Amino acid sequence: MTTATLAPARAADSGADDTRIGPAATLRHVGALTRRNLMRIKADPESMFDAVLMPIVFTLLFVYVFGGAIFVGDPDKYKQFMIPGLLGQTGMTLALAVGTGLNSDFQTGVMDRFRTLPIGRASVLLSKIVAETLRALLSSAILLTFAFILGFELKTGVPELLAAVGLSLVFGMSIVWISMLLGMSMKSAQAVQGVSMLVLMPMQFGSSIFAPTSTMPGWLQAFTKVNPLSALADASRALLNGEGAVAHPVMIVLIWSAASTAIFAPLAVARFRKRV
Repeated sequence: MTTATLAPARAADSGADDTRIGPAATLRHVGALTRRNLMRIKADPESMFDAVLMPIVFTLLFVYVFGGAIFVGDPDKYKQFMIPGLLGQTGMTLALAVGTGLNSDFQTGVMDRFRTLPIGRASVLLSKIVAETLRALLSSAILLTFAFILGFELKTGVPELLAAVGLSLVFGMSIVWISMLLGMSMKSAQAVQGVSMLVLMPMQFGSSIFAPTSTMPGWLQAFTKVNPLSALADASRALLNGEGAVAHPVMIVLIWSAASTAIFAPLAVARFRKRV
């Protein structure tokens, strides 16, 4: 058997065990794969429509269509209520799309190519998280810029604003692990998208993001109290508006994020190793 014949086998074997690859090499692999993911976005700019247009559409829709009904006659007050909550859920909304893209990579044979390369298996998933973090940062920047144009007032300061964005990213990236696990567990990208929407919609609208929970029926209020998006929205409002407790909702979000990552990250990595 020739050396050329053995090369792919050795490459595949080296990629099959992350323990053979050191931290420095893993970081290089994550950087290279992140660049690949960003180049795919450059080649397909339509894939950024959700990150670019969603904050604008949601802000216009809820402030000017529903704001007057929720905060009767005072849409400006609704801006101060809704926009911090919308900032909080941005990371989660984008994170749930990662599973669809990962499923497509398996269907189109991209992962077959990765199998032949001497790279750590975890670096493929970590690069997805880095790329998604950058997308979420862009989406948050667009949302805040548009909000300030519409008259949103930051009543605290830049450190609190950065803290609110960071908290949203932390929570969103913990959801990425769940999304990737779904992407690797379901048969089609359409199925992943459907299940993601079934998860996202109740969490979004059964929370304090768009309306005060005091206006909801008792059974729904019980759900909003355990919904982490409610804690994330409340934390963002406290940080941006300077009203209400900060420590408690922030702690809830961090606990949820840590628990989600601790549970679903090992499951996602194990599933990925099994599939490739």
